[in-house]
Amino acid sequence: MGKASGSDRQNLGGVVRGMSLLRNIASGLRSLFRKQQDNGQLDEELNGFLEMAAEEKQEMSRKDALRAVPLERGSVEVSKEAVRDAGWESFVETLWEDLRYSLRILRKNPGFTAVAVLTLALGIGAATAIFSLVEGVLLRPLPFQDADRLVLLGDHLGGRPGMSVPAREIATYTSAAQTFSSLGGYITASFELSGGAQPEQIDAARLNSRMFPTLGVEPILGRVFTQQEDNARQPVAVISYALWSDRFHRDRHVLGSSIVLDRKPYSVIGVMPRSFEFPLGFGRLYRAQLWVPLSLTPDELSDQHSGFWGYHMIARLKDGVSLPQAAQDADRVAQQIMRDLPPSMSAIHIQGDVRPLRETVVADVRPVLQTLFLAVAVVLLIACVNVSSLLLVRAIRQRREYAVRIAIGASPARIIRESAAQGLLLSMVAGLLGLTLAAIAIRTTLHLLPDSMPRIDSVSINPIVATFALFVAIASGLLCSLAPAFAALRTNSIESLKEGAHTGSGTASHARLRSALVVSEVAIALVLLTVSGVFLRSLQKMQAVDPGFRADHAVIAGYQLPLAQYPTEASVGVFNRAVVDKLSSKPGVIAVAISNAVAASDVSPQSAFTVEGVSSENWKLKFAAFTSVYGGYFAALGIPLLEGRTFTRHDNSSSPLVVIVSQSMAKDCWPRQNAIGKRMHVGNPQKALPWATVIGVVADTKMPRDVPSVDQWYTPMDQPATLYGSGTPGNVSRPPSGYITMRSAPDPQDMIQTLRSAIAEIDPLLALQDVQPVTDAVSAIEAPRHFNTDLITVFATVALLLAITGIYAVMAFSVSQRTQEIAIRITLGAQRIGIAKLVLVSGAKLALLGCALGVLGSLAVSRLINSFLFGVSATDPLIYMTCVLVMTTMALLASILPAARAASAHPMDALRSS
Repeated sequence: MGKASGSDRQNLGGVVRGMSLLRNIASGLRSLFRKQQDNGQLDEELNGFLEMAAEEKQEMSRKDALRAVPLERGSVEVSKEAVRDAGWESFVETLWEDLRYSLRILRKNPGFTAVAVLTLALGIGAATAIFSLVEGVLLRPLPFQDADRLVLLGDHLGGRPGMSVPAREIATYTSAAQTFSSLGGYITASFELSGGAQPEQIDAARLNSRMFPTLGVEPILGRVFTQQEDNARQPVAVISYALWSDRFHRDRHVLGSSIVLDRKPYSVIGVMPRSFEFPLGFGRLYRAQLWVPLSLTPDELSDQHSGFWGYHMIARLKDGVSLPQAAQDADRVAQQIMRDLPPSMSAIHIQGDVRPLRETVVADVRPVLQTLFLAVAVVLLIACVNVSSLLLVRAIRQRREYAVRIAIGASPARIIRESAAQGLLLSMVAGLLGLTLAAIAIRTTLHLLPDSMPRIDSVSINPIVATFALFVAIASGLLCSLAPAFAALRTNSIESLKEGAHTGSGTASHARLRSALVVSEVAIALVLLTVSGVFLRSLQKMQAVDPGFRADHAVIAGYQLPLAQYPTEASVGVFNRAVVDKLSSKPGVIAVAISNAVAASDVSPQSAFTVEGVSSENWKLKFAAFTSVYGGYFAALGIPLLEGRTFTRHDNSSSPLVVIVSQSMAKDCWPRQNAIGKRMHVGNPQKALPWATVIGVVADTKMPRDVPSVDQWYTPMDQPATLYGSGTPGNVSRPPSGYITMRSAPDPQDMIQTLRSAIAEIDPLLALQDVQPVTDAVSAIEAPRHFNTDLITVFATVALLLAITGIYAVMAFSVSQRTQEIAIRITLGAQRIGIAKLVLVSGAKLALLGCALGVLGSLAVSRLINSFLFGVSATDPLIYMTCVLVMTTMALLASILPAARAASAHPMDALRSS
């Protein structure tokens, strides 16, 4: 036979090692589950060895030989332990014994166990709930194929960041860009879905045929639309899983069915998966239920609409292409687009921009969720310190037991292992309870999350979240066991055995450790309390800001008119007049208006503008939010008129063009001048658009109130020439949409049905959306700040309560352990008020030291929260002083009961008990 090669020898060695490992595992399992039989075999082997060794001592009697062998070779029992300790099963068995011992100890103290478990469960549950948000929103991959290769592509317009483009740029980027394997374009849309019991307005999106392949998601039924269907403007639709379930009851024969969108039949050609959501980033504010071909019209591709940056592009990077390379490529295409711009837009400067899609989706909520996760981590840390204090107190009570065990040879490793077993047992039970609490919290409070938070449907208790809870539970158990294990190891056996069963308070190191835990609790709680105080003050500052309008006694409703029934500006004008006239005649109605946008929000459309007297050389690109209005808009929203007049019905297509500007725009454009009578027009100086005269100045409006004011101007809906340069009513290119605002004397909730009934009389099939009091709309817009502040405040309150509980527990234990000392003091003439003062001063010292460290910690984290604040500094001294005062006061309150107990101690009872 030939010699074995090197690889053969390696394979043979691997097989041998594998067989040895299997034998080791099998032997260990036999020892665990057949312990008596295994012990019997071990006894036989050792007894046989003892007999053989005794037979070798022929000069002795058998009895003397059996006695001499153990003295020479060692104890048989020690040999047995050595054999048992040699296998891995010994560790498992010891661990099991430690867990059983810990369980017996915890069962003997049900009150202590319940408090410790609930405290940890509260911290673990809160951490798990917040982590489920972080995992679902930030960490989970987007529901697209190779989502990390997807980027959002758009223009920087005049240095302003923005990820949108005009319609005509989609084709230019598709043909000219070289770093993308595919590129798709889309625009958000809304349709009136009819055919059911009640028409409804649903969110949708118009996509070109390249969008679905770029995302890499296939429908679960049917197909997506083709390039030919996109070019030919075919009425086909791909519907969402939710719409398929709600409208078609998951009928697998839905393909080819007809749905009526904007009173036009569309054919269903596909159903997307349950997890598919596109576009992303809007949360519950916008969730597309269907997708139709983009089918750009000649009007959308015309020069007139080349200044409308309302379309979006998503591209997939080619393999090996980096983000900076793609950005350079996009900027090259942007330069080409600038060369092809019409003369009227020659002053516009754009730059290409590329950003990862995932980062864009979560950019606004990432800092918020990270801050909340940090806050809940602080709560969990305080809970661990609290439980660690309780375990430390119990370890000090058991110091005589530890002293005896150390004296008879218990190893430090065994004591540490037992302490860790108790901590882990508590934390694992708390982890299960915390996971249950987190699941309940997510199920019952998910609707309380801000509507603007993206990917809310992804938040759930899944294996990743459960694994996180397990990890947190294990880490918490180990952390809680450190202090009691340290206290047990530092026990002085001689001194502890000299003490009586109920005397003394442990060593000085034990006292210092107890004090350190209390100080750390106070410091950590103060950091969270200070953050909460700053957030509350910031919210208060925001609520004190005048939004520039009155939200009370006003109702708002959105709508979108179907293009088939309202194809011209004249037909839209008829609808507007009918709505205002009908609602104005209703009892209790004060003012009614229609607008193309909610001017008080931060999502109003914006346009560049030119002020008369500014030359082309000195003109700089500026944007202002514009709103087209009809009816008593300023009266309906309660926007104060500061100068001039408001619009009337005489401001129509046959009269001179007029505009109303906001106070900030008047100051910016005509500083130290009267804006009334000044002129402006839309776009840059090269655009030959007619001038409009300023007839009024109104107060600035802003919503949310924590954003800077932007320039705003208003134009009558009956004067389209202000925007488009033509006074002749023509066809509309997109379904007209807008908002109805109504102010009434009665409660706005009572007027909602009045508004619905009036619209039904005008157009029975028209679906209204988001019909609500303006106060509710304002609350929804400001919900993120309220949510962050409320949650931080809840965490701070929990942290404060845990810290107070910890102070009380330590002070009460200290008093109980100093009973004899207190009795002697009283016997020697100490006043009871002095005894109480001694305890209170002790608690106050710990609280003040913790507050000092907490202030330093608050200063350290102030940089992290500055970006979330409005009108207040993260280092506001008044807030810091208030929080220190609150913490110190609560610490004194927590010390009052132990102080009263110490002052009421009877000397004879105390001395007799010792």
